[in-house]
Amino acid sequence: MNKDLEIPFVGLKQGIHNFKFEIERSFFDAFPYSIIEEGKITVELSLDKKDTLMIGDYTIKGFVVSNCATCDGLFEAPISGEMTIYYKFGQEQEEDENLVVLTPEVYKINPEQQIYELITVSLNANPRHKEGECNEDVLSLLNKYQKGTKEKEKIDPRWDKLNKLN
Repeated sequence: MNKDLEIPFVGLKQGIHNFKFEIERSFFDAFPYSIIEEGKITVELSLDKKDTLMIGDYTIKGFVVSNCATCDGLFEAPISGEMTIYYKFGQEQEEDENLVVLTPEVYKINPEQQIYELITVSLNANPRHKEGECNEDVLSLLNKYQKGTKEKEKIDPRWDKLNKLN
């Protein structure tokens, strides 16, 4: 567990408390099978402490190093997201993934897992370079093979007649 992310909530007064964390490569090292290995992300946490619960509003913004879905080249993919986690004081465990039960012996929270999950669900499913930044050699190979596939499809004229039936 990352000690830099720990928040001792016992000494906090009721009300809103703001925290800011910088996530870098070492953060992802704690997750051995992580789909992300590197990035720079700012996490802002607004923690609203009440009598029986705390409400944590998380906001992330930054980038992760990812492979382009088109050319497979590494690039800095922008990432942003928001999530709310409820921390309830009590004994009984809950099934809700956005609800964390804090037993009486717990005096601090470590939102490392919640931050990691927010980062992973905020990832673009098909990250791509900006227009014109892809590897030109790979793009030309892709175009070459796509043209070859289209030419093979036009060999059989029966398909054209079947397509005209619609």
